[in-house]
Amino acid sequence: MDDQNLKDKQRESADDQMIEQAFKEVLDIYVASRHRKKVDIITKAFNFARQAHKGVRRLSGEPYIMHPIAVARIAVEEMGLGSTSICAALLHDVVEDTDYTVEDITNIFGEKIAQIVDGLTKISGGIFGDKASAQAENFKKLLLTMSDDIRVILIKICDRLHNMRTLQSQPANKQYKIAGETLYIYAPLANRLGLNKIKTELEDLSFRYEHPEEYDYIKGKLADTQAQRDMLFENFTAPIREALDKMGIKYELKARVKSPYSIWNKMQNKHVTFDEIYDILAVRIIYTPKERSEEINECFKIYVAINRIYKSHPDRLRDWVNHPKANGYQALHVTLMSKQGKWIEVQIRSDHMDEVAEQGFAAHWKYKEKGLESSVETVDEDSELNNWLSTIKEILDDPQPDAMDFLDTIKLNLFASEIFVFTPKGEIKTMPAQCTALDFAFQIHTFLGSHCIGAKVNHKLVPLSHKLQSGDQVEILSSKSQHVQASWINFVFTAKAKQKIMAILRRDNRELQKRGEQILDDWLRKNELEMTTQVLNKLCELHEAKKHEDLFLMLGKRSVLLGDKDLDELRERKAEQGGWRKFVPFLKKDNSKDDKKSNLFIVGEGFNKKKPVIINEENISQYIFPTCCHAIPGDDIMGYIDNKNRIEIHRRDCDVASRLKASFGNRILDAKWDMHKVMFFDATIELRGIDRKGMLHDISEVISDKLDVNMHRITISSEEGIFDGTIEIRVHDRSEVSVIMDELKKIEDLKEVLQIL
Repeated sequence: MDDQNLKDKQRESADDQMIEQAFKEVLDIYVASRHRKKVDIITKAFNFARQAHKGVRRLSGEPYIMHPIAVARIAVEEMGLGSTSICAALLHDVVEDTDYTVEDITNIFGEKIAQIVDGLTKISGGIFGDKASAQAENFKKLLLTMSDDIRVILIKICDRLHNMRTLQSQPANKQYKIAGETLYIYAPLANRLGLNKIKTELEDLSFRYEHPEEYDYIKGKLADTQAQRDMLFENFTAPIREALDKMGIKYELKARVKSPYSIWNKMQNKHVTFDEIYDILAVRIIYTPKERSEEINECFKIYVAINRIYKSHPDRLRDWVNHPKANGYQALHVTLMSKQGKWIEVQIRSDHMDEVAEQGFAAHWKYKEKGLESSVETVDEDSELNNWLSTIKEILDDPQPDAMDFLDTIKLNLFASEIFVFTPKGEIKTMPAQCTALDFAFQIHTFLGSHCIGAKVNHKLVPLSHKLQSGDQVEILSSKSQHVQASWINFVFTAKAKQKIMAILRRDNRELQKRGEQILDDWLRKNELEMTTQVLNKLCELHEAKKHEDLFLMLGKRSVLLGDKDLDELRERKAEQGGWRKFVPFLKKDNSKDDKKSNLFIVGEGFNKKKPVIINEENISQYIFPTCCHAIPGDDIMGYIDNKNRIEIHRRDCDVASRLKASFGNRILDAKWDMHKVMFFDATIELRGIDRKGMLHDISEVISDKLDVNMHRITISSEEGIFDGTIEIRVHDRSEVSVIMDELKKIEDLKEVLQIL
């Protein structure tokens, strides 16, 4: 036992040293920056967070406090944020994970820091918990409307970046969820805020965990072709250096290599191989202008000079110097033909433009009118943030169609008509502006809405008709004795609530109608009459009911009573048609077809989501393979538990899968193939080329004779000497498709061989 105590103490001592060292590095980076030096409050926040998280460890085994320290370091080092943000980063998990409240943070650290911590807590609260689905659209909109303090968004991105950097400690299904969410939400968001470096890293890390084999393959190819690129860069830039030196320009030349994710994305979208991508290398000319006022003129002087050396592509000049991108990016892009016969993109930007392109906001306060020399000058994070925020808000207020591409379908100008309301557990619900507490109750659940008696908004009791504001936390109060009132229709705002109220009132009416029908049936039987259409029509006429249902309702409500007068009228008219006419409920659909699917695997209570689903010849029929991505053995796949607890199998790069990962992360499973080349699967290959005699013969010879593959269907059409077509083949796995494509590419005049996924 003593040995164990000694080991624990040694471990604790090593942890303390590691924590102290990590925090000291953050402080050193902060002190070296141009921010006001508020070391005391940062140290206070560190000590508070350290105490709050004491004894807690991350999945990786390290003390939990190392995560907030790492987030704070990213905030100061990679985003250039100041003391307020560093404190908020250190404290960002305290309210969520410990017993401390936002009020405690306000009392100790002030309103500003508490407001940011509260924003971060709300964002993580219900959204990415295991129980709630990550409502990606709501989340993106919430982030952009929470720009009351942009630091909430910036620190959330820092938090996600550190989580992605340490993702290896998570099980595979969590990796897919977090990586999918990152690609769908955080990388576009970082790009939108001009954080190019962080965007690229988030994309590459997501790619690395979602498609490890493709990631390793591209990294390997980049390493193999490094020397070749270096030589191309040196040969291409030598005459450019000479020209710029003659002009007396202070400059730096950099080789920009396309990121693995960008390369893979292009391979997928353009259906090309790694070797067919020509813009892996780009050249960056970063110049320091003699005077800031001459920045743009100098950019175009460089452009004119390099145009004299190399021929430029007329359609590929991009002037983002005079017309910056929505996220603040500025540069002049020109594509030049190298002496080796390859097009190379050259990006011309000043030192200021380069920093803004890489770091976004962090670069904004480095360039004062006085220049960089006055590094002694300190800056106030709040005022600088406000300046930058006003430019971001301008962008958000006037969205260009292409600027908002990451918001899939919803334009920002619709946001004004939406508010974001929180449940007691912190889940976000998007509601229209003007909505009431009753609307919110129906949004959560029809049962809750129909039995709603009132609500607590921000812990204060309010009536059903109370209008909600963005950021309100709402708890609905209900009672089983409460029933839907017809008057509710007058103060609900959402279509959903109106429809539900109307549906419930109709349902209540149906019950009254049934009661009325029974009353009528009993009365007719008693008087030896049948319920025919003629009888019903006559009674409707007598009681001024427009429809039979109206008559039944009147009888059910007891607003009409049947008597001798009705009997006399009916006996005068003999019914011509016998038989009882009753309202027959809709027949249930034949479920025999569903029985055929009864062999599908159903996820039970004890199912372990952390273990991968292994798909083999014996159990493949137990899983659903949707047509959206047509997964076959060899594809990187994942599982998704649908609403009926069945498992769908998707390719990890499928568009539908991307949305599922971002929206239903807790239903994602790891899945792996264990197939033994016994079963056949359909695959389609698209062909294009120059039409010639014998082309079809050559294609079929490669597929059927040489490779002995079963061709299921072939469709070829030819026009003006160009042919294109598709071949459907039966293969065991994706690797066989690659072999077939490689062989087809060797056929003369066959120019394009694409795989249709």
